Amino acid sequence: MDYDATDIAATYDRGRDHGPEVLSLWMNVVSSYVQDQRIKTVLDLGCGTGRFTEALAVCFDAEVVGLDPSSKMLVQACEKQRDPRVRYELGRGENIPLHDDSVDLVFISMVLHHFNDPSVAVRECHRVLKTRATLFLRAGTRDCIPLYPYVDFFPESRPILETTLSARTSIRELFEAGGFTTFAEDVIVQEIAPNHVVYAEKLAANADSILAQLAPSDFDAGMNALRSYARTSNSPVTEPIDVLVFRS
Repeated sequence: MDYDATDIAATYDRGRDHGPEVLSLWMNVVSSYVQDQRIKTVLDLGCGTGRFTEALAVCFDAEVVGLDPSSKMLVQACEKQRDPRVRYELGRGENIPLHDDSVDLVFISMVLHHFNDPSVAVRECHRVLKTRATLFLRAGTRDCIPLYPYVDFFPESRPILETTLSARTSIRELFEAGGFTTFAEDVIVQEIAPNHVVYAEKLAANADSILAQLAPSDFDAGMNALRSYARTSNSPVTEPIDVLVFRS
């Protein structure tokens, strides 16, 4: 998706930011896989509005480069920037503007399916990473589609997800073909809303690239179904995120 051809950047944080608890959860998860490594430089590849960028700088006391192809997303990121260890650059995963062997950690969050040529992007990550350094990937996968909380309310999203997302095994094969070794796999379940009323308001921002592809009538029908369900449920809303960790 070309985010600069949409208005998603303006509402992205409202729809996708899940609060400090979730941010802390993910920094703890990332840290658990790099305990034996000194992290001085991090690449937040596909950083978007910088949801994780400054947290990575704080977590590792490191310089962080946030790279994204969307100028609209980077405008949002720069407006929020507070940490001088962070810098944002316009660029793509297929042509990372960093030197060989210059990065201690690559962090990729929910953008694998946006790469125009994933195999080239993987090779670029391998090029900029130091030897035996870590690549941490958060991703949606085909394996988890039935567990995504909006799928039952927006059934038209299912075929889009099945076309857009890769299977977990295919992701492993992609990175291993690019020179990486699979170090770990996990599925982290995060709470994204305290109840379905709040969840509906998040989705109403239409900041999800999958739901943004629905016909307006299908999106409206899904929102109506979700809001109707919200009147009968007070349970937290959770979603699974696949984690794959690779070493160069």
